[in-house]
Amino acid sequence: MKHFIYVLLYLNIYTAFFSEINAQSLLLTIEAEKPISESLKDSLQLQTNFKDYLSLKQQVDTLPLQLQKMGYVDSRLEKFEALSDTVYTSVFFFGKKYESIKIYYSEENFSKKELSKVASEITDAYFILPFETLEQSLQKLNSLKTENGNAFARLRLTNISKEEDGNLSASITLISGRKRIIDSIAIKGYEKFPRSFITYVAGVKKGKTFNQKKIVAQNEILNSLPFASTIKAPQALFRKDSTVVYFYLEKRNANIFDGVLGFATDEETNKLQFNGYLNLELNNNLNYGEQLAINYKADGEDQRDFKVRLKLPYILKSPFGVGLELKIFKQDSTFTTTDQQAKVYYQINPASSAYLGYKGYESSNLLDNVVVGSPIEDYDSKFLIAGIDYFRSQKSTLFPIKSQISLDTEIGSRKLKNSSDSQLRFLSEVSHIFNLNFKNSLFLKNNSSILISDTYFVNELFRFGGIGTIRGFNENSIDASFFTILNTEYRYQFNEGLYLHSIIDLGYFENDSMNLKEKLYSYGLGIGLLTKAGILRLNIANGNRENQDFKFSNTKIHIMLTSRF
Repeated sequence: MKHFIYVLLYLNIYTAFFSEINAQSLLLTIEAEKPISESLKDSLQLQTNFKDYLSLKQQVDTLPLQLQKMGYVDSRLEKFEALSDTVYTSVFFFGKKYESIKIYYSEENFSKKELSKVASEITDAYFILPFETLEQSLQKLNSLKTENGNAFARLRLTNISKEEDGNLSASITLISGRKRIIDSIAIKGYEKFPRSFITYVAGVKKGKTFNQKKIVAQNEILNSLPFASTIKAPQALFRKDSTVVYFYLEKRNANIFDGVLGFATDEETNKLQFNGYLNLELNNNLNYGEQLAINYKADGEDQRDFKVRLKLPYILKSPFGVGLELKIFKQDSTFTTTDQQAKVYYQINPASSAYLGYKGYESSNLLDNVVVGSPIEDYDSKFLIAGIDYFRSQKSTLFPIKSQISLDTEIGSRKLKNSSDSQLRFLSEVSHIFNLNFKNSLFLKNNSSILISDTYFVNELFRFGGIGTIRGFNENSIDASFFTILNTEYRYQFNEGLYLHSIIDLGYFENDSMNLKEKLYSYGLGIGLLTKAGILRLNIANGNRENQDFKFSNTKIHIMLTSRF
């Protein structure tokens, strides 16, 4: 028992002694054949005090590698020893610092265009790189080779030597495998995903050169689709004689219910007036990427606007699609206008598409008596239409559309009972979000339309106003032969689900049927909130005309809910 107590006491003393030693700070002195400058010490991030021996030894071992990457290719550790239990010394040989390296290459493996991405001085035999950028430059060249289909391409520097002029030189060797071509595309998770979107929206096609970086970018495009989301990053399976690319997707709710309820004060009765619109979009319910949209607008009085639109993309798995649309507008007991259109789309690239089609208008005068100063006639119009669309998305639940451009041209004629007039219509809509940082962004949108004709009727003019064009005015309350609207919003995003924004809208329109030209403007505030039901937006805007005094009664309140189901 006595011997056991002595052993236990000895072990406690031994453990305490060595714990005390390990707790002490270790000191390292670093010397070289010449004084080490302060700037070099900062670049190397040299330490002199260490908590343990392992971290101290790690710096001693890695220092020559750091020096070699900086151009001290002859650097080495010459001496390392312990002067005491807590003090160590190391002696290094730095040698000459080489500022650049001349690398000889073969034109069969590297083109000057490729080399120009990493080097500025290139000849037919060699190129020169700054030594400190050597590693990054070689990685860049390697990436260029893998992007060109050589998924297993590797670069190696050989024959490293010192030339007679005292500079370094080397030869670069390309070790490349077989060029990889996409032989097959597989979808995991959402097995019924419409594969035409892989080809024409994401741009991934069989027979294309395999490019890992591009595949990842194309996967992000698929993730921006309203009816699908990515589960994880794409993968590639390299077999001996084939390459298979796997995308991991899942279906998500894409049907949209979008409603706006507007509040305003009637200028004559001073009573509260309701207006707004309802929008229903049914997307990809047949796993075809199809869209059926139904839209209804009302101004709170006697104006009604109904529209239904059908879009079928990629007919027979081709880049062509079909769009059909019917629109009916009724102005109380004054007139009704119906327009029908059919389009054939062509997908130019993942972001752009063009279309050609036909559009017809038919309008009826419902008045028994002619109203002076407000010409309304029965007419039929037929137009050939052509246009182009551009769309760019971004990673944002609240603001998924970063840029959008829509340009439309209509060329045709209007027929009356005893006459016919040639007409042109041009319509454009352009919007973009300037992201200043995560919290702050600026949204700009321009909406412009013009009708060119010898004569004008009220029932053929453009109608605008409201939440979709210029806020602070009733829906479709302004008639124009030409108008242009600039919408601006400065947005401050508190988090992923809440933002506040300003409203400043400027407009100008002309009504040639009434010889009217006028400027419009509105201003206000808005707030957006992501809820379980969808995105809830509240806008308060006051709209005014040129030379009109401010009236609180012109203030419009719009509540809009966008819900996916």
